[in-house]
Amino acid sequence: MAEWTEEITHIAGTDLAIVKGGKGKPLLILHEELGHPGWMSYHQELAKDRTLIIPIQPGYGKSPRVEQIRNVHELGLFYNWVLNEMNLAPIDVIGFSIGGWTAAEMATANSKIFRKMMLVAPSGIKPAEGEILDIFAVTIGTQLNATVHDAAAAPEFRKLYGGERTPEQFEAFEEARTESARIAWDPILHNPSLPYFLQGVRGLPTHIVWGREDATVPVTAADSYQVALKNTDVKLTIFDHCGHRPEIEKSAEFVKLVREFLA
Repeated sequence: MAEWTEEITHIAGTDLAIVKGGKGKPLLILHEELGHPGWMSYHQELAKDRTLIIPIQPGYGKSPRVEQIRNVHELGLFYNWVLNEMNLAPIDVIGFSIGGWTAAEMATANSKIFRKMMLVAPSGIKPAEGEILDIFAVTIGTQLNATVHDAAAAPEFRKLYGGERTPEQFEAFEEARTESARIAWDPILHNPSLPYFLQGVRGLPTHIVWGREDATVPVTAADSYQVALKNTDVKLTIFDHCGHRPEIEKSAEFVKLVREFLA
């Protein structure tokens, strides 16, 4: 396994936990609404030739809540500040679910903060058809199971989330859900203004990745993102027989896609 570390860094006016691992050109990873799941197979593969930088969102894990961050747009402003202080811009980014939404908000504020942007099943825009799952109205078990199309066919999902969960795992999940609710509950997991401001993004190569059977954020939202990003170079890949977590359900194909896009 590639070596990785988690360190607390005082930056942007707070203490931020940051996971780092790998070697090569930096790659920013913005985790999804259940937090950083740990070092996964796709991390391991990408870390062979990229240095992965994974900030733990304020209010999650060892990163304390920042009260001034009241919505996902402000979370994006916070991360822009972090990247500037770390002298990492422009940087490649992959954002998952709410992390993808955050990356999109960052781009609306300053598209030059990124070199290339990959959004994996991002929330943030209301889909043209269907509804974003109200993750705050269901149990953690229901939410987890809704993230994959076929849990039985996803060994890494079973490894991460299968079996009996410890009290520490439940506490971590509930802390994450609490913080997500604080900044993304009203309206549920989207920003009605985001499509408008994404039209101002230019010159940022973007790749949107989705699972056709996504039960958390309907795949129709991919079209909405494409329309909103009409003024930049945007590609779309949809995996069949895949839910909200392509990095788990289609790990090898996902890694290949990332390498080709970021090359």
